[in-house]
Amino acid sequence: MLRHLICLGLLGLSPVVHADDADAGRAWQAGDHHVHSEWSVDWDRTTTPPTPIRGGDSPYTRSHNARQALRHGLAWMVHTDHGGPGHSRVTQEHAWPALEQARRDVPSLIQFNGMEFDVPGAEHASLVIAPGKHERDELVEIEHRFSRNEPVDGIARDDGQTMIDALARMRTLPAPPLMFVNHPSRTATGVGAWGEVEPTELRAWHDTAPRVLVGMEGAPGHQATRTERGLYRNAAAPTFGGFDQMTTQIGGVWDTLLAEGRRFWITASSDSHENLRDGGRDYDPGEYSKTYVWARRDARDILDGLRHGRMFAVTGDVIDALELTVSATGRDSRTATLGDTLTIPAGTTMRIELRVRQPARPNHHGEHPSLAQLELIVGTSGEDGTPRMQSRRWTTGTWRTDGPWRIVTWDLPVPARGAFVRARGSNTLETTPIADVPGEDPWRDLWFYSNPVFVDTGDQASETH
Repeated sequence: MLRHLICLGLLGLSPVVHADDADAGRAWQAGDHHVHSEWSVDWDRTTTPPTPIRGGDSPYTRSHNARQALRHGLAWMVHTDHGGPGHSRVTQEHAWPALEQARRDVPSLIQFNGMEFDVPGAEHASLVIAPGKHERDELVEIEHRFSRNEPVDGIARDDGQTMIDALARMRTLPAPPLMFVNHPSRTATGVGAWGEVEPTELRAWHDTAPRVLVGMEGAPGHQATRTERGLYRNAAAPTFGGFDQMTTQIGGVWDTLLAEGRRFWITASSDSHENLRDGGRDYDPGEYSKTYVWARRDARDILDGLRHGRMFAVTGDVIDALELTVSATGRDSRTATLGDTLTIPAGTTMRIELRVRQPARPNHHGEHPSLAQLELIVGTSGEDGTPRMQSRRWTTGTWRTDGPWRIVTWDLPVPARGAFVRARGSNTLETTPIADVPGEDPWRDLWFYSNPVFVDTGDQASETH
């Protein structure tokens, strides 16, 4: 269903009111859904059951992480400590009180309860619990019943059906949680040679709970690791411009999912364990990677924006606001933006407009990165089910400038089977992101990716998932 939204984000300024009441008061809210604390414990396995060792995989308190997130310009953050044998008890007795303390210590930061869920039959995902009086107990129950590494009695839980059962349970909750697959290609053995996360699994999970399993990290964390950017350790399957290959390849996994009509979104996160300045391999929440959500400064509306794709992912603060709209030309004034669907007949000319804003302040490396290129990407479903892609690039001097805004437009006919439209850009001139190599400086290789706008022709051939 089309919502008449025109995205005019002004980060840090007064909220903009729009014609659609549902959009009133929204602005760009930067955040991070993947942050570890001292309750990502290590384990003494000489005891039965294993004994948790506080601070084993991160030295920081949750209050410390919240302060760092606020310092680096975030409005919201999800606490996502990983599990282990019997970790649900750690969640209940230690991590939850630590979250309550962090909320008292840093009240101006919206903080979600969550965890890095050990996905049965796969790897990891950020689990974000909807705020409310049951948020502690819901997380404890999900972790205790379904997390891959939770059992302390040797019973195997590393199977795909357990993940399906977990999602089936989550979708029945009165306020369903959210889940984003973390670092999806980290265990790949090559480009298109998948490891512990396969496209068929993404489809199965999304089919089971499309309002819960809503996307994946487009840009994984651990970006400060110079030897293996993102901790993608296999040189044959690296990140590309800091983003996962499932996202960066035009016509690849992400585009295939979108061409199938799936509302499947991407994010960027820090996966922060220990900061580079303290001898670690990570950046703080918001220091390098941000996910901007178009929402009111309210936990429920931010969750709604994450669920419905009103967001873009960016590294190095190369931009801090984005407007991507698709509109019908002529007398038809209908417009759709991120996460929305515009219904117009096939063959009708659609106008795509991208506006991005360069920040006034330096990034957290003390620099003002300049955009070198913008790209609009349009996909549609082919007869054989594979996406048919077209794109158009602009470089400095070929776009319009309006103060800090860079603006491009593209008019083209609506494909017979409908379409999706997304955007990306960079401070590099790489026509497509190239493979990251050891020693690369991540601050020289910055990208943003928008989530898509969908175009539906109203025909059965272009019905969406």
